[in-house]
Amino acid sequence: MEIIGVDIGGTKISVARIREKQIVQEYACSTPSEETKDRVVELVGDAIQQVWSSQVSGIGIGVPGLVDLETNEVLDVVNIPSWDRVPLKQMLEDRFHKPVFVNNDANCFAVGERYFGKGQNFRNFVGVTLGTGLGAGIILNSHLYSGRFCGAGEFGTIYYRDKTVEAYASGQFFKDQNLSGKVMAEKAEQGDEQANQSFFELGEHIGRAIGNVLFALAPEAIILGGSVSQSYHLFEGGMRSVLANEFPYQRLYQALKIEVSDLSNSAVLGASSLVIDAFSQAREPKR
Repeated sequence: MEIIGVDIGGTKISVARIREKQIVQEYACSTPSEETKDRVVELVGDAIQQVWSSQVSGIGIGVPGLVDLETNEVLDVVNIPSWDRVPLKQMLEDRFHKPVFVNNDANCFAVGERYFGKGQNFRNFVGVTLGTGLGAGIILNSHLYSGRFCGAGEFGTIYYRDKTVEAYASGQFFKDQNLSGKVMAEKAEQGDEQANQSFFELGEHIGRAIGNVLFALAPEAIILGGSVSQSYHLFEGGMRSVLANEFPYQRLYQALKIEVSDLSNSAVLGASSLVIDAFSQAREPKR
């Protein structure tokens, strides 16, 4: 079976055709963020056309925004102002005559881990993306739980201190120090004491965010992804210190597996996994 994964980012659209868990063709272009609603959809379709094959069985699309799975409309997308209630699924199915599945990009990360990454080892886990914000996707009984408008797992927007969780537990944490996370990581790797202390503090905030996930869902595992997760060795100490000393239900923490994704091309693989997940559920016997 061949499937296509599409990641619509704020600045780039990435597309890949996948066969037997391997990318066989890929394409990328700039996100036409200032174009009209219909023109953006047309250009997304043109990007898909670049990797199209008659063997394709379905298309999965990840978007940085909310999706109404009942009406199959994209409600909004970060950095594409014209996208407000876009019937993306229907418009692309009309063009390609194959089933199209759309979901939030953090949910795509989780379902991608379920089929291609470390999530293959767990039935219940949460994929947490640490980048310019903090997002999460929830896998329950080996299936994606999207919630209303694909909004389940928005742990990053929970109120925390004077702001929200993601203001402290993502790349936003370094903004107050006027340095990017990348520069701070380089300084920490060089032994800079202040930079290492900053990562320890970041880890403490991430630990409290993971504590919220444990309170809400008590999963088997947390799988971390996103650019900040590449500095896991720098913030792990602070994260585990908080979980070991502040989290009240130590049995939950001690049983929890915390993994860092090693999945390459996770955005398009995650989007393509929407097709696998939908087909898998369709084959399951009705209860």
